[in-house]
Amino acid sequence: MRRGKSNLDETDEEHLVRLTARGDRAAFEELYRRTSPWMAVRLRRRCADDHIVAEVMQETYLAVWRAAGAFAGVAAGGTAVGWLWTIAARRLVDAYRRRAHDTDPPAALASERLAPAAEEEALARTVGGELGDALGRLAPELRQVLQALVLDGLTVRETAVLLGLPEGTVKTRARRARNAMREALS
Repeated sequence: MRRGKSNLDETDEEHLVRLTARGDRAAFEELYRRTSPWMAVRLRRRCADDHIVAEVMQETYLAVWRAAGAFAGVAAGGTAVGWLWTIAARRLVDAYRRRAHDTDPPAALASERLAPAAEEEALARTVGGELGDALGRLAPELRQVLQALVLDGLTVRETAVLLGLPEGTVKTRARRARNAMREALS
């Protein structure tokens, strides 16, 4: 079930996922070629550890190969790219949980102030000045929603799936975050 490369160049990501579900290795390779660069960038925004990013990338694309048939697509209001990012984000959370479970800090270090999360550091480097300060003062749950919607460019639905929240909660938090930002910057 191999297709010519020129045919795949003109195929959208959703169709590539559907072809992958049928075992089309060339379609999977094309999907990987198209999506892995931005996937790595987005993961690095949230994690500074290249080893974890590489592990998450591998687990993500293995999951895509195995579960491509489960992709609901546009019929469920999603996109192939959003679906891939949801898988990657969940794998990243799993990697953090494994890491936290596998390594317990010594008692002396546990009492010290923890370093900011990798995504907090990346956000601070990306957005500085007054805007960065205002973002830093947002409650973590508001900052997560704003980051997913604005910086990551996800839709409300994709953000809801990523964060495991109802869409209404995402909309409410986004409104609260925007109001807080507006107030902080005025």
